[in-house]
Amino acid sequence: MIDLFGGFVNLFTNFEALLFVLFGAFVGMVAGALPGLTASAAIAMLLPLSYHLDALSALAFLYVIGKSGRYGGSIAAILFNTPGTAASAATMQDGYPMTRRGEAGKALKTATIASVFGDYWGEIILIFGAVLIASVTRTFGPTEYFAIYVMAFVVIGSVVGESVMKGIMSTLFGGFVALIGMDTITGETRMTMGVFELDEGLSLVPLLIGVFVISEIMAQTYVSFTSSAKNELRLIRQDPASKMTWQEFRSCVPLMSRSALVGSFIGMMPGLGSSVACFVAYGEEKRRSPRSEEWGTGIVEGIAAPESANNAVSGPSMIPLLTLGIPGSTIAAVLLGVFLIHGITVGPQIFDNSNSRELVFSLFAAGLVGITAYGFIGYFFGPWIGQVIARVPNRILYSFIFLTAIIAAYSSRASIVDIFIALLFGVIGFCMRVGNFSAAAFVIAFVLARNAEEAFRQSLMLSDDGILIFIKEPVALAFLLVGFSVMLFRVVKPLLSR
Repeated sequence: MIDLFGGFVNLFTNFEALLFVLFGAFVGMVAGALPGLTASAAIAMLLPLSYHLDALSALAFLYVIGKSGRYGGSIAAILFNTPGTAASAATMQDGYPMTRRGEAGKALKTATIASVFGDYWGEIILIFGAVLIASVTRTFGPTEYFAIYVMAFVVIGSVVGESVMKGIMSTLFGGFVALIGMDTITGETRMTMGVFELDEGLSLVPLLIGVFVISEIMAQTYVSFTSSAKNELRLIRQDPASKMTWQEFRSCVPLMSRSALVGSFIGMMPGLGSSVACFVAYGEEKRRSPRSEEWGTGIVEGIAAPESANNAVSGPSMIPLLTLGIPGSTIAAVLLGVFLIHGITVGPQIFDNSNSRELVFSLFAAGLVGITAYGFIGYFFGPWIGQVIARVPNRILYSFIFLTAIIAAYSSRASIVDIFIALLFGVIGFCMRVGNFSAAAFVIAFVLARNAEEAFRQSLMLSDDGILIFIKEPVALAFLLVGFSVMLFRVVKPLLSR
């Protein structure tokens, strides 16, 4: 608690960081509310800013965007029957029927309260859980880390998406792309095709912009050309003054607590994320409800459960990153890049160094302040944000996003090659969408593959047993067994269901 108090002091004495926390709360909410533009896409476009900010300002800004972006998706889901993010798809089932009854204000305020409730819960678990787990993983060496990386690859590839095979293929493709560039041990270049700009490997910023932003613009353009209906948002008249009653809030507290626990647990599992948490919580609470037949017709419980769960994912998804160096989500993968940009090694040792420990607890404080900020903005101004978004034509909106994405891709290294990389991976990302391959698994594997390769080669150098070292070390073997057990379960479960 003393460290957290010091984090608050450090945050409030850094005016720039505090300003970016508040700005991030607004930007993330708007990005999440725009159909198709996820928090990951917004972070990818704004990542070049981190080169020009101090470490706390950069991390806090992008971290809070991720939090408020998860909440912002509920605005589009409730008002327009179009989930702003995949994590808000379950919210749409009860949110939009309430809007059609003229209760959009109540639905939005319920979503705000539940999101803030779940996010606070998840942040508290992050603060205490990260320090506790880091104390256990502090003694791990390259052998254990390589086993953890393999487990992460297998688990993420297996659980993200409907097809295990496509998930694994997405992960392998991400690992393959990460090998482009200079070998960290021998210094030789690999697969650069003589392009000097590729000697240091593919830059994370243009790749993320291509996969998350440009591919989404291509998808929206494809829908507008192939759909006979006009793809514009339609705003139903609403009463922004309607709100959740005290009795409704009291009845939802146990439900939101259970959903927050579900979201927190799922958040700690690499690759699952908010979209899984919201549907698991919605289904479980519907099953428990004495009036389950009313779910889907427009009740506050049907909004509170998924919103509490999907925002509770935010904090715990950072636990694998801070304790093992493994991002639990695409947002955490981007934050890993920001840590590396500022020369900070992520892992259990991050709590040993006094400067990095202070930075981490300042980031925790920024998360708590950011939750409060987006809760205030959303509760009082959520309906008006929806009205403004509804009045912007899609052709103007996505043209602006595309132009911003190209500028962001170029500005990371001031290289024309990065623009071509962004466009190339925009096409690749669009093809992955069409083929139902996992963009999240691809990005996380791309971020981790270099570290996994280094840990593998270090393990072989330190061992006389060759590859058998991963079997002889009990901790490494345990992680490998966990990973392959998850994959086996995903393969066998559909067969048993048949």
